[in-house]
Amino acid sequence: MYTIISCEQYTSLGERIFQAFGFSKEESQQITDVLLWADLFGVESHGISRILKYYRLLKDGIVDRHAVPKKVFETPLSAVIDAKSSMGQLAASAAMREAIDKAKEHGVGMIQVKNSNHYGIAGYYALMAAGEGLIGISMTNTVAIMVPTFSAEALLGSNPIAIAVPTKGDPFLFDGATTVITRGKLELYKKLEKELPYDWAVDDEGLISHDPAEVLDCIGKKTGGGILPVGGAGEEQSGYKGYGFAMICEIMTSVLSGGVSAIHKKETGDTSQCFYAIDPGLFGNKEEIKERLTTLITEIHGAKKAKGQEHIWVPGEKEFLRAEQRKGEGIPINEKTIEELNHIALELGIKGVESSGD
Repeated sequence: MYTIISCEQYTSLGERIFQAFGFSKEESQQITDVLLWADLFGVESHGISRILKYYRLLKDGIVDRHAVPKKVFETPLSAVIDAKSSMGQLAASAAMREAIDKAKEHGVGMIQVKNSNHYGIAGYYALMAAGEGLIGISMTNTVAIMVPTFSAEALLGSNPIAIAVPTKGDPFLFDGATTVITRGKLELYKKLEKELPYDWAVDDEGLISHDPAEVLDCIGKKTGGGILPVGGAGEEQSGYKGYGFAMICEIMTSVLSGGVSAIHKKETGDTSQCFYAIDPGLFGNKEEIKERLTTLITEIHGAKKAKGQEHIWVPGEKEFLRAEQRKGEGIPINEKTIEELNHIALELGIKGVESSGD
């Protein structure tokens, strides 16, 4: 069962909750906006359902709402920031804004962040740069949940990679985890009491498991097992490529920033991220580059379709269409998440959201 709430209801609830946590109005708006775009895009695992986890982290003092991030290294083109375990969305949005400022002045801005927290969807920050006419890139490591090819132990995170590039229309947006699914999706399947439908994860012996609770228990206790890399188990379906992409993300986040790698990460407070902005004008006329990308996308759309298919989707296209639809029709929130949000609201002494079902 799902309840449909408007964007206005969504943002109002999120902002009330985060202000009750002690964040300023502006900070609450920023955090909620990141969650909103996840749910607008249909990434339910990274949207408002995450508030319960943030609530626990804030109560336990793992996320420090009073933290003041500190710059520990800087050049005209780059910087390394110690987030001091601050709220991930706040450290991340500030870092990308700095990358954008450097790119506007010098052509490139590259910011590394360490000791941060979960920051939502990586694509949000890449789109910040694209909205300024720049190429945006963002990656983040996570606690170890990926079982590399031929391993029975989780050693790398979901390690998403996002890139956004301006076009004549909506930006090109690729935002993908390097695992087959994210941990958030495992949590969602557990919440909905559903089995995993495909060969997405393995148990502590490296054998396929369809039980999300079992896999989450393996990850939490670090007894072995976890989620497979993009491509799946073994080499036959190129699972080693997803493993390789995860390594690239780890290098570009924890290794460059001097942060904690997925192997040694705790659950939170030691996440490493990167935020890059690049001015396409470094390579020629920006409008001509934008036109070339738009032409490429048009040619892909016009190519021969597989039997029974009517459209060839470019990365990000479905998400932008879904977002437009949900802006008008509202956002579906599952009933268990509504219950969690209302429980938090009750504890905080604020108004929750009514559950109507759909």
